[in-house]
Amino acid sequence: MENKILRNSTFKSELIKNARCVGKYDFPMLKKSENVATKAIPFDKANNASDKNQWVHFYIDDYRFERLWNRPNRYLNMLKSFNGVIGTDFSVYTQMPLSMQIWNTYRNRILSFWMQNNGIDVIPNVVWGLENTYEFCFDGIPKGSTVAISTNGCIQDKTDRYYFKKGLIKMLEIINPNIVMVYSNMPNDIFETHTHQEVHFVNIPNYHVTLRKRGGI
Repeated sequence: MENKILRNSTFKSELIKNARCVGKYDFPMLKKSENVATKAIPFDKANNASDKNQWVHFYIDDYRFERLWNRPNRYLNMLKSFNGVIGTDFSVYTQMPLSMQIWNTYRNRILSFWMQNNGIDVIPNVVWGLENTYEFCFDGIPKGSTVAISTNGCIQDKTDRYYFKKGLIKMLEIINPNIVMVYSNMPNDIFETHTHQEVHFVNIPNYHVTLRKRGGI
């Protein structure tokens, strides 16, 4: 039976018990990852998946995985049945108040810490917005760790593309990962400029695009 306090606690303090918190906003420090994922399924499709030889991702609308935040223990065994999990992706939209962007980043770190603490391999997910998010959006992710990012819905117009490219440069500078998992498209104008660096980008195909090509949807 799920702990009532854990279920009702807004800031989920029980999920980060014994965590080492870092940065201005006390995000829990995650464990370094050296994992590589080449195939991933959305969280909202995972429960009915027969193929467990893949990773679970959260590059979907926030409301589709809000239930994990509300009742995390309910989904623990399901998540454990897969190879691992790419950290949650609560949105950091540039149009959001900064306080909401901080809150969503906090939630991303908490759930990733909790999953790692429960024996799940987690590739930390990194998401950023404008320059004012740089003071917190990389906190809690160990230097040199494999990380995951997504271009899904982040590079559709000129402005979004500009800030994605700028944030990518900053992320590589701050975290200095050897491997970056990239979910969805990898346009040359964004990623080709980094090929000279000691970082390896690994593409994870978009689940829905792959399914459409196979005639599944």
